[in-house]
Amino acid sequence: MTEHRTAAHRICPFCEAACGLEVELDGQQVSRIRGDNADVFSGGFLCPKAIGLKDLHEDRDRLRTPLIKRDGQFVPASWDEAFAEIERRLLPIIARDGADAVGTVLGNPTSHKMNLLLAFPKLAKALGSRKMFSASSIDQVPKMLSVGLMFGGWMSVPVPDIERSDFLLILGANPMVSNGSLWTVPDFRGKAKALRARGGKIVVIDPRRTETADVADAHHFIRPGGDVFFLLGLVHALFDENLLRLGRLEEHTVGVDQVRAAVLPYAPERMAARCGIGAATIRALARTLATTERAAVYGRIGTCTQQYGTLASWLIDVLNVLTGHLDSEGGAMFPQAAAFAANTRGKPGVGRGIISGRYRSRVSNMPEISGELPITCLAEEIDTPGEGQIKALLTIAGNPVLSAPNGARLSAALDQLEFMVSMDIYLNETTRHADVILPGLSPLEDAHYDVTFTQFSHRNHARFSPPVLARPAGVPDEWDTMQRLIAILKGHGSGADIDALEDAALLEELVKTMGDAAPQVMAALTPQRGAERLLDLGLRSGPYGDQFGRKPGGLTLAKVKAAPSGIDLGAMAPRIPEVLRTVSGKIELAPQMLLDDLARVAADLDAPAPELVIIGRRHLRSNNSWMHNLPVLAKGAYRCTALVHPGDAQRLGLLDGGSAQIRNGARSIVVQVELSEEMMPGVVSLPHGWGHNLPGTQMGVAGERPGVNLNALLDENLRDPLSGNAVLSGVAIEMRPC
Repeated sequence: MTEHRTAAHRICPFCEAACGLEVELDGQQVSRIRGDNADVFSGGFLCPKAIGLKDLHEDRDRLRTPLIKRDGQFVPASWDEAFAEIERRLLPIIARDGADAVGTVLGNPTSHKMNLLLAFPKLAKALGSRKMFSASSIDQVPKMLSVGLMFGGWMSVPVPDIERSDFLLILGANPMVSNGSLWTVPDFRGKAKALRARGGKIVVIDPRRTETADVADAHHFIRPGGDVFFLLGLVHALFDENLLRLGRLEEHTVGVDQVRAAVLPYAPERMAARCGIGAATIRALARTLATTERAAVYGRIGTCTQQYGTLASWLIDVLNVLTGHLDSEGGAMFPQAAAFAANTRGKPGVGRGIISGRYRSRVSNMPEISGELPITCLAEEIDTPGEGQIKALLTIAGNPVLSAPNGARLSAALDQLEFMVSMDIYLNETTRHADVILPGLSPLEDAHYDVTFTQFSHRNHARFSPPVLARPAGVPDEWDTMQRLIAILKGHGSGADIDALEDAALLEELVKTMGDAAPQVMAALTPQRGAERLLDLGLRSGPYGDQFGRKPGGLTLAKVKAAPSGIDLGAMAPRIPEVLRTVSGKIELAPQMLLDDLARVAADLDAPAPELVIIGRRHLRSNNSWMHNLPVLAKGAYRCTALVHPGDAQRLGLLDGGSAQIRNGARSIVVQVELSEEMMPGVVSLPHGWGHNLPGTQMGVAGERPGVNLNALLDENLRDPLSGNAVLSGVAIEMRPC
């Protein structure tokens, strides 16, 4: 490395794998990005997305100055002008119509931003609105609800201990592309290869022969939305063939007999036709799962984004419990995050459990889950008149016009708002509707700690990324932007002393949780500020922390900062009963809400399967819609194609490379056809996050090949009734050549 070159470390912000990167700098210019070979978690692995960090940082379309809409046009503004505009226009709406007249939307990139994640709960409290929405309800809420009911915590998601496992059954997930989802596992390919090299096996259940299926020992097609029937067949087989192996979990589990009675009608022989997998295969998989010492079942997007998302998520963990693979080495285990995990705080082994449905959406009467309403309810909450109608909106790093069903309705609804603020780095399909846009920072300009993904990591660790590049002069970090908004909402004004307000708020919280020790703890955290101060508090009071001197040698932020490639905290270890936060202190295997929902399954069991359905698809280079604007990721073959089985193509008169119309009732799109043997007959696959052809955006690279928006076909009113999660998979369609 030449004299003027330096190297810095950064956790990759592009997907849940959260790989450690080494960024080579030539002055203030990024010259090279590669994997950090010394990283304790990712060990030098990186996927093609990581090199896009340079393009993202240098993107001419990335917003760097606040924008205010004047007479329908965005004009550059100072930060003071932007905050003053927000204060001038937002507070009168709240004063007139109440806090519930303001909605908030959090997008997926928020989970890669420590400042936003740690500040948002404080902003939400200051606002006091019940109209909270996020990308979770087009993604993961079914899993959050099922684990909450079973284990007592929204984020207590068991993940496969892949490095010690000998059998993985994977449903509706493609970790070869995602490197895990609600399972942070960089270099899945290498770990899967090692699993098979030691004699283990991987079986994939998916309506497409995915990249993960290609490295597995077996792949079985399943009818989209049929996971619940397949899983019920597996659970039935365990009882029917006396394959239960609860082991040490037996004394910590209640509800086994209720589950036995509930699955009695769902023999594999009855489930086979509905799920598309033969009864003999279902029974053989149940035996393998029960008789393999170290095994786990894992399901993800495909099991969540369907009408039985919560039931499917529940049954996956029922299988892991009944076979003794939950909380067991090589099975599905609970990570122990170094900071911020609710299942590491409070009295271990017992708690209040979760509470959902504390209130419901105004129009569709959907229940609140973990403090949020389904994002598919957002449009109707804006465009339906009446008390509680949303009149103003704050979006943070989200693009629901593309990512949520029926974006056309949402787009029209956003135009009806009295006021809208967006925190975002792009002028995209959603932020074009805003009245004020507050730009975020390049990931290379802010500090980061994985608040969320350490809670899903296959191995426990702690890593911190300081800013790689200096923040531009006069530009606040995202923590301060949020604090300024909080000050406005609390009535302190846009010019308030946010440092003093933050000090007072933190001391008040410490007094509530630590009593007389609060001043000493506050002093120990100084002179750190903002998110880093909260991170130090979280680390020091966490399960590995120094407990402010009571455990010398324990974690502090200073100690983590001193290890640029991270600190390894060891493999996952058994945590039951300590991890449980249910009222009973047990694993609740048979929550009544889920048993009751089986009535829908019984009613649907004999319904005819649609002739043709559509599912989504994930590409390695386009995890989120904004990645389509990065040249290094956008180049190459056109990816927004509709994969169709050759047999279906012949029946429908479709040609490879030709155009076709896909219809769902009155909704229709035109797609480019790609014939593929990897598709299950009767199933079409189209990737998500495309459709960059709407006016008023500023994403030049994405606009060159805009693609087609799958969500334009989908009905925003079609949801899993328990979780409110959108149904994105297994939707019946018609298809014909153009």
